[in-house]
Amino acid sequence: MPINNSRFITYSPAYTIVPTYECFNRCTYCNFRTDPGKSPWMALSTAESILQQLRSENICEILILSGEVHPQSPKREEWFQRIYDLCELALAMGFLPHTNVGPLSFAEMQKLKNVNVSMGLMLEQLTPNLLNTVHKHAPSKLPQVRLQQLQWAGELQIPFTTGLLLGIGETFDDCWETLAAISQLHQTYHHIQEVILQPHSPGNQQTFDAPPFDPHQLPEVIAKARQILPPDITIQIPPNLVKDDQWLLACIEAGARDLGGIGPKDEVNPDYPHVQEQALREILQPAGWKLVPRLPVYPQFDDWLSGELQEAVRQWRKTLH
Repeated sequence: MPINNSRFITYSPAYTIVPTYECFNRCTYCNFRTDPGKSPWMALSTAESILQQLRSENICEILILSGEVHPQSPKREEWFQRIYDLCELALAMGFLPHTNVGPLSFAEMQKLKNVNVSMGLMLEQLTPNLLNTVHKHAPSKLPQVRLQQLQWAGELQIPFTTGLLLGIGETFDDCWETLAAISQLHQTYHHIQEVILQPHSPGNQQTFDAPPFDPHQLPEVIAKARQILPPDITIQIPPNLVKDDQWLLACIEAGARDLGGIGPKDEVNPDYPHVQEQALREILQPAGWKLVPRLPVYPQFDDWLSGELQEAVRQWRKTLH
């Protein structure tokens, strides 16, 4: 794992599979969702043909990213099974799955632990004020629901990624409180791999009328986050949302050490193409930084995985060295 004073910046060679874009939440800044019933669900046969093509492309992580089906929906069980089956398929075809599909029940998380090397859920912001604005029509964005996921992940020993969305109506103090809550849970369970600091970046689909989060403020937020979070949590930033090369380097100097999954498309921010590996190297190398690939599970968590998952991870670790 990269340490703060190293000159290594990590990224995950990744591809995102979306079982469905339909979502019962209506977050006003979202550029991902469709209304329930308006988006066909991905068939396993479709996923299999996609994964088959990826086998020759040095992709390691398969991110399963989905819109949310209501916990009481008659389709919930089928939705969850599709997610499980996609993870199982990705694993069988030699990839390492990481699932981020919104809040899950304890039992659902427990099952997915068997077919995922890590999982994730953005906290976004814990302030309840956003329930009156951007999250007014988003029942699963209740702060206590999302915080509960982090606690359950700790109890279940699931290596976990979480993060903050910046520029959706929060104050800086709200950010520090959210980071402090993550820090506190991590000090109990030691399960948080990464915290993503994601600047709001307006897209074509959203109804939220607000400017983008000022990327010039991002280094300051990263530096403060680095003070609040324990040193064994890596700070991740999405390079496609920090357009200026110098500010991307400033973010790294401030303490960011990971650039997330780099793949063909950013499904959450489709208006902002991923900066590909070679372009990132050209930004980083002159400043003395080395870009290195990583797995979706950090080495210190390997022994939390089942024997089958540990073997899959072991094979990938050999190819990265």
